[in-house]
Amino acid sequence: MVTDLRAPVSTGRVSAAVAAAGVSSFALLYAPQAVLPQLAWAYGLDPGSASLTVGVATTALALAVLPLAALSEVVDRRKIIVWSVIGSAVLGLLLPLAPDYRVLLVMRVLQGVAIAGFPGVAAAYLADQVGAARLPAAVGAMIAGNSVGGMLGRLGAGFTAEPLGWHGALLVVAGVSAACAVFAAVTLPRTVRPAPAPARSGPAPDRGWIRRMAVPCAAGSLGMGAFVAVYNAAGFRLTAPPLDLAPAVASLVFLAYATGTVSSAAAGRLVDRLGRGPALVAALATTVAGTLLTLPDAVPVVAAGFAILTAGFFAAHTVASAWVAAEAPPRARGRAAGLYTLCYYLGSGAGGTAGTAVYGHAGWPALVALIAGWLLLALVTVLVTRRPPRGRRGSPTRNPQATSAL
Repeated sequence: MVTDLRAPVSTGRVSAAVAAAGVSSFALLYAPQAVLPQLAWAYGLDPGSASLTVGVATTALALAVLPLAALSEVVDRRKIIVWSVIGSAVLGLLLPLAPDYRVLLVMRVLQGVAIAGFPGVAAAYLADQVGAARLPAAVGAMIAGNSVGGMLGRLGAGFTAEPLGWHGALLVVAGVSAACAVFAAVTLPRTVRPAPAPARSGPAPDRGWIRRMAVPCAAGSLGMGAFVAVYNAAGFRLTAPPLDLAPAVASLVFLAYATGTVSSAAAGRLVDRLGRGPALVAALATTVAGTLLTLPDAVPVVAAGFAILTAGFFAAHTVASAWVAAEAPPRARGRAAGLYTLCYYLGSGAGGTAGTAVYGHAGWPALVALIAGWLLLALVTVLVTRRPPRGRRGSPTRNPQATSAL
């Protein structure tokens, strides 16, 4: 139980601040994805090599997130988030000045490390601020901000790449991200920490929380690998025969992120109605269905497929992320969030790069088969690890230690 003498934290204020931080971080992280064809042309790269611009950043983020999450157990989490969004925005403004591709990749590694402070700490910060009952809604608002950032970063870069070049496109995104970072830094409430439990009182410390992270971490890693792979390859496929769309028109595919914004905000209600396990299964199945819809060479059907797979993925990510934050003991929330984020972005870096390479060598149907397999593996993992409810069935979002929702 949190014991704190300060005034209660406004859920609206903390959600707005964290959403703005998400917009800033994820616009910067994924803006290069919209200009991968231009980068490939500029540096004479194949799709898999060009996708390293995204892959090295997400891999660096994954490797940095656990140390930063551990640091958040002893350092104010708000400070880590603020330094993360400000530092990554500054690197974003410098990124277009990279003189060659190798320097660009090094700067993306540094940017990934800087960004890691936000996703690695944000869920734990929210759990401290708003409590278990309001956590799914707050996490949904955070992930909605993440999806808006991803959409704005990709759309902004995609629409401005033709008139400004990829350098100017990334600079535009960095400017918007910097403004969001400043808003988050000014608005983010001070950290409210749970009071330490009295020594030798109450039940024994929960030491099994790491085991309970397996399902959401597996779902997050496999889902994110599939999601990044399909979007990495999207620009190449949409601008090539037989679809042959102009780059600016092809970038409209990132409008599908709007469905992710809606589904992530609604995922908390879905968990309340179905429980975490069924909600995650439903979200992953939706993602698979959308992925299969991208197979026909018909732009309207492909667009619908991207919208559906994006909605399903962000709902799955919301459920898995809130699952981790709710299952971890209060004093281990930073480590739990860091573990989930590590798995999530290792999936992004490895899966995104591998999937794009498969597309470059074998085409879109092979990519769809690969990522559908990953998503189905995640779905099966949830199903086979479900356990019967213990005691009276209750809403998992209101009982952080509930296991009946598995």
